[in-house]
Amino acid sequence: MSETIKDYCGRIIGTIDTDSRGNKTVKDYCGRILGTYDSSSNYTKDYCGRILYQGDMASALLIR
Repeated sequence: MSETIKDYCGRIIGTIDTDSRGNKTVKDYCGRILGTYDSSSNYTKDYCGRILYQGDMASALLIR
């Protein structure tokens, strides 16, 4: 499942793709991966694999 995130003007700022296990991949408007959320470990990581948050904070990666 893919969710498109838009700003208040309606411009696309990114997408969040969710697989069947609940893992999420966050991409910016150009399609570059910003980070991931791993549901089994319950951590949100940046594109380098560094742990940024405990829990599902996938949408926060679009604001960073």
